[in-house]
Amino acid sequence: MKITLITSGAITVPNFRGLLIQSLNRQGHNLSAMAPDWNDELRERTRAYGAEPVDIALDRAGVHPIRDALNCWLLAGQLRRTAPDAVLCYFAKPAIFGTLAAWIARVPRRIALIEGLGYVFTEGEDSGGAKRWLLRTITKLLYRNALRAADKVAFLNEDDAGQFRAMGLVTADKIIVLGGIGVDLQELKPSSPPAGPPSFIMMARLLREKGVREYVAAARIVKARHPDARFVLLGDRDANPGSVSWGELDAWIADGIVEWPGHVDNVPEWLSDASVFVLPSYREGVPRSTQEAAALGRAVITTDAVGCRETVVDGRNGFVVPVRSVDELAEAMERFVKQPELVARMGAESRALAEERFDALRWNERMTKLLTEPL
Repeated sequence: MKITLITSGAITVPNFRGLLIQSLNRQGHNLSAMAPDWNDELRERTRAYGAEPVDIALDRAGVHPIRDALNCWLLAGQLRRTAPDAVLCYFAKPAIFGTLAAWIARVPRRIALIEGLGYVFTEGEDSGGAKRWLLRTITKLLYRNALRAADKVAFLNEDDAGQFRAMGLVTADKIIVLGGIGVDLQELKPSSPPAGPPSFIMMARLLREKGVREYVAAARIVKARHPDARFVLLGDRDANPGSVSWGELDAWIADGIVEWPGHVDNVPEWLSDASVFVLPSYREGVPRSTQEAAALGRAVITTDAVGCRETVVDGRNGFVVPVRSVDELAEAMERFVKQPELVARMGAESRALAEERFDALRWNERMTKLLTEPL
């Protein structure tokens, strides 16, 4: 079969879909990957996995009706010329416009993957505002029409699938719940946590909905009581409307509360150098960052939110705290400072949980069947 992946972020092809591409290649399928932002390094890595990079015009975020419609039509033309047997469209814009383009081009099998509901559907400070309401209304209309053109719509958790069904965006017969995408457990080997005072790390795009403000506020509380505690924040600002401002970020760094290296390529090294991984997000699909931290044998603190709660068994491999509760987040952090023995014990449990739930090979088997076997 000729199979095409369509995404709005080229970096996700080698980083998140490499093992899937390898699996499909071993079965003799021909792979290509369409994205709008290739560079030489990403092209090389993608070809090494076995897929041919293809440039497309597609905005990652925002609503631009005329440009989006034009890009959709251009994409349909590319798909007509390449004539794949199946497409996998993932992230919001590709799931909408990639699926529609594949339908226009009469691609026989069209799979949309909803990895998370994102800014539009996540409760935030402005979730009741007119701008968010308008954006949500437009997005629902787009999803409703696009997903009619999909053969199957895959979700990572039951909550997201249930919400899309309740909103009338997709019919029950099209829904597949795959669970977390998983990580390469052979590549991510557990290691002993670093010696010394516990250090905490959060890795995410710097969006309010990721709980960045809560992380910094809780770090401020804990650092005031335990000055030796260390807090690292990995990730860049984003074009998303929920991104924190440069002024806010500069103030956090100037206060000495968090260290901010920005975006890094050697993520496993940073996670391994920390004692505890923290993700106080308001909502996720099933967060890859938490799965990576668990695979590396790190204790985890996260929220009792959609997607996040699937990655921690409270009291076993970490702690689950209420969404937006700075005090309870700080209390969970402080437990590792006062009881440092929890770092290693819960870290070992994280690795065990990763082997139970987060093996990418099992997820890739399910996705391979969805793309290649009779529906």
